[in-house]
Amino acid sequence: MRLSSEASAQPNYLLITQFSFFSILISQEQKMVHYPFGGGRSLWVTLLPLLLVFTSTMIPCSNSLRISKMKSMVYRSPKFELEPGSVVNKYFYNVDFPRGHIGLKSFHAEVVDEAGDSVPLHETYIHHWAIVRYYQPKDEYQKNNNTSNTNITIARNSGICQDDVLGQYYGFGAETRKTSTFAPDPYGHEVGNPAETPDGYEERWFLNVHAIDTRGAVDKLGCTECRCDLYNVSTDEYGRPLRPDYRGGLLCCYDQTRCKVRKGFQGVKRSLYLKYTVEWIDWNESILPLKIYIFDVTDTWNGLISAKHDCQNEYQVVESCKSTDTGKDRCIDNKSTRVSIPKDGYVVYGVAHQHTGGAGSTLYGKDGRVICSSNPIYGEGKEAGNEAGYLVGMSTCYPEPGSVKILAGETLVLESKYSGSQEHTGVMGLFHIFVADQLPNSLKIFDHSSL
Repeated sequence: MRLSSEASAQPNYLLITQFSFFSILISQEQKMVHYPFGGGRSLWVTLLPLLLVFTSTMIPCSNSLRISKMKSMVYRSPKFELEPGSVVNKYFYNVDFPRGHIGLKSFHAEVVDEAGDSVPLHETYIHHWAIVRYYQPKDEYQKNNNTSNTNITIARNSGICQDDVLGQYYGFGAETRKTSTFAPDPYGHEVGNPAETPDGYEERWFLNVHAIDTRGAVDKLGCTECRCDLYNVSTDEYGRPLRPDYRGGLLCCYDQTRCKVRKGFQGVKRSLYLKYTVEWIDWNESILPLKIYIFDVTDTWNGLISAKHDCQNEYQVVESCKSTDTGKDRCIDNKSTRVSIPKDGYVVYGVAHQHTGGAGSTLYGKDGRVICSSNPIYGEGKEAGNEAGYLVGMSTCYPEPGSVKILAGETLVLESKYSGSQEHTGVMGLFHIFVADQLPNSLKIFDHSSL
């Protein structure tokens, strides 16, 4: 369902030149130049020629000069219903999405109710959502929640996990409201290119939404970590017995399972939606395409180019100390793995995905240099986006253009840290990076405005 077009709250990035402390910001409201340290139009005219000879840098700005128009649209997923303790893990096919040959700039999502109000994590925990691109014959349509159609071809990201594992373009969980996905100018994720669409097929998108209603739960954290004893399950959704040592994770909180709630607790069934905002720009030759790589700390890849990746998606953190211990380092569970990418590229963006208990994640280069460190943001209140005790955001990296390059086949190290003061089940340690094959060789400025 298409709701409206709107200007996004995500920052735009304007490639301008910088002269000492002098910077120029364009105000959307007044459409005039502001001079942070005084001066007037004559100063702008005088310094403009000088500005153009200095090194370019990216600075965030609310709006930029109108050269190419940014577009934004708000959509809503099909309805899903939850009541206390219940779980949904839905696949919604052919969802509303911008059409045509475009460059994606950002994707932001959150769970809302029928009135469009944000639903806090302590009521409905969003375990994860993911948006996936696929091709399907034009005259065929996939039924929601049916994942067995062989006529669907996943148009996955650039890797690196096996098959279609972690093949989404965007995907987060509880941190979704406070984690940016914005691709700075002049970059974009190219989709909708007719030359890449197989004959007789059409490019479409599906949403996977996994949510848990924790109202009245006897153990909210345990429910969100999918502890098997709280769900009273001993088999997965296909009826296969679980391993004796499997204490919790995705295999225990599949669609239509229930987490234990307090005896006598009453709560209404609610109709909910994933509201998502897409920002994009019509594709043109000035946009530089990005590749999306998603690494998984559970990947068992052995470092050989010919070896297959085997991403497990989740793992368990064992209790390594008591919360009263003073040795902070002893309370950290540190898991790491090796990863690589198949082609040289410049890192434009980086962010990790962790669950509650996460203590940050870092991607290192072969020489030990830090490519990106992404740290958790924990809530301190009750309102949506600031729920106390929940991981509500992850910090992002936007390196200076050209400052972080990864070589093809370079062995990288991914490190994921969690608190070991208590057991955590079904945690994740993913890392997303956007990589460009080339750097901009001239100024490329886009407008950040609504349709």
